[in-house]
Amino acid sequence: MRKFAKIIGGAALLAAVPTLGWAQDAPTLESLAANDAFVFNTLLFLIGGFLVMWMAAGFAMLEAGFVRTKNVSMQCLKNITLYSVAGLMFWVVGYQLMYGGGDYFGKFALMSFTPEDVDTGYSSYSDWFFQMVFCATTASIVSGTVAERIKFWPFVIFVVFLTGFIYPIVGSWEWGGGFLNTDSFIATFGSEFSDFAGSTLVHSTGGWAALTGALILGARKGKYVDGKVNPIPGSNMTLATLGVFILWLGWFGFNGASQLAMGTINDADSIAKVFVNTNMAAAAGVIAAVIYTQLRYGKIDLTLALNGALAGLVAITAGPLDPSVPAALLIGAIGSLLACLTVPLLDKLKIDDVVGAIPVHLVAGIFGTLVVCLTTPEITFMAQLMGVLAVAIFVSVVSSIIWFVMKVTIGIRVSEEDEYLGLDQAEIGVPAYPEFVSN
Repeated sequence: MRKFAKIIGGAALLAAVPTLGWAQDAPTLESLAANDAFVFNTLLFLIGGFLVMWMAAGFAMLEAGFVRTKNVSMQCLKNITLYSVAGLMFWVVGYQLMYGGGDYFGKFALMSFTPEDVDTGYSSYSDWFFQMVFCATTASIVSGTVAERIKFWPFVIFVVFLTGFIYPIVGSWEWGGGFLNTDSFIATFGSEFSDFAGSTLVHSTGGWAALTGALILGARKGKYVDGKVNPIPGSNMTLATLGVFILWLGWFGFNGASQLAMGTINDADSIAKVFVNTNMAAAAGVIAAVIYTQLRYGKIDLTLALNGALAGLVAITAGPLDPSVPAALLIGAIGSLLACLTVPLLDKLKIDDVVGAIPVHLVAGIFGTLVVCLTTPEITFMAQLMGVLAVAIFVSVVSSIIWFVMKVTIGIRVSEEDEYLGLDQAEIGVPAYPEFVSN
């Protein structure tokens, strides 16, 4: 009834427009276009944002499938907690670190969004939401690598630093107009650093944080014994596959909405091209992994096929707009192969990555960032390399300090007994599959 009343009221208002004198102050074509652009740009941020938020479910399902039955509830708890922590920290300080120009405790920390004028081009609420879900994605990358042997609260503490400070500072270097885009950087390395949607700023940041965590935390008991690698199968490949499909879907928001505008024909067409290249890179990643594992091992490895899709997605993320479709296919396939080749390398180094996040997000992220110079001629290889190195040094050093300080103070690893029992029972008391857990 209220909806009907609004329709009748709206019709009456339109009928009364001439008598109200509105025709004398009719909006110009420019003002109408600005209003339309504001609406479409805001809608793009909101749709892209909730798609990226849905990726949190994808990471949760992927990790729940890749860990053992006795640790599934813990992974689910970590994922919903890290998303919530990321939201709070990005509101309190993270957004201002990225975009505030030094105003670290500005309008967002005070719960006061400045009313937006149409001239800004989008709602500040929508922009904050879209940027926040990217922040949460970075933390999700770490969660899977350190699974099955890390304590819950030290992990949460690390997420506080990662989402509140480490990721926002890295993001500010490029997306916040920081030193990777300054005139001096461009003069030195021939161009600005370019990372369209975050192969390095998001995925490699999470990858470096995960790598340092895995090194300081150590491998799971029984993973490496007497120089041999003992595979530890996951609990549910159905969940893992569902997780990858959810992530694949969410990536259209991740990359597509990073166009940052949908108010013109060119912007809409660019978003469509980003969608196609994103999809094709992931598809090529799957096929490359399937063929590689068949030829290399004589059997197709589902886990590598799943991570092949993700590696293809990560690789195309730094530059999904400029490549042709064949180039996007090649980028996705190479990213997948690099991830496949990194898995046995990590085992040789005795670095235990439960879900394969380091090969997927770090290695494919670095590759995808460097290859931008081949598909976007105005971008130089040295600029991309310097950006990758800057992120690597900063994130690795800061993350290592945080992990190490926690290790020598509160401890970051569960006891051997708790690891054997499983974190579902030892840490939270809620097993995901109680009928399969021994007492």
